[in-house]
Amino acid sequence: MKVLLVEDNPKVSQFVCKGLAEGGHVVDHADNGRDGLFMATSETYDALILDRMLPGGVDGLGIIEALRKTGNRTPILILSALADVDERIRGLKAGGDDYLTKPFAYGELEARLLALVRRAHKSETQTTLEVGDLKLDMLSRKVSRAGQPIQLKPREYKLLEFLMRHANQVVTRTMLLENVWDYHFDPQTNVIDVHISNLRQKIDAGFDRPLLHTVRGAGYRLSTDD
Repeated sequence: MKVLLVEDNPKVSQFVCKGLAEGGHVVDHADNGRDGLFMATSETYDALILDRMLPGGVDGLGIIEALRKTGNRTPILILSALADVDERIRGLKAGGDDYLTKPFAYGELEARLLALVRRAHKSETQTTLEVGDLKLDMLSRKVSRAGQPIQLKPREYKLLEFLMRHANQVVTRTMLLENVWDYHFDPQTNVIDVHISNLRQKIDAGFDRPLLHTVRGAGYRLSTDD
């Protein structure tokens, strides 16, 4: 699951980002409303977590209203210290899908987030990512190829999900470092090579056609093409 968190409190954002990452989710973070709105409109996310009160000229309700006016139906969980019933009503009427007051337990946040995504997927035809006979269920987090279950570690799952979201495209090492490992610098290690090798062994070994290809000098591509 790919999530955008728009939260200006460093402690809260670190707490949520850490929890999401440990749960195997990809999370982007903006600490002000202006950047949050830009990211929400320029990237595709499974869900958004928005603080109500934000710096940057745009608050959480402003982001929600701007998104809904453009037809963006991404599930939105509002985080706020404003706990009054009237404030919760304002958030939901603006287009938010759920409202969680601070302080909160991370377990409740994740449960509410997953419930929103499940409800959103019920109205959509696609709940899986597919490349050839390789399937990834985004709700159950199960992976299979030609009907055979494939057991992946959390990082391998994140890597495969990112590759499948960009199927038939060349994915660079920089893209993988930023989106799968959340590194915004090259740690000069072989961590990507090791995980690609392990993933290739699990999804390609024993099958007639390889899906995970190395594009020399560029990166990797998940595709049914040779």
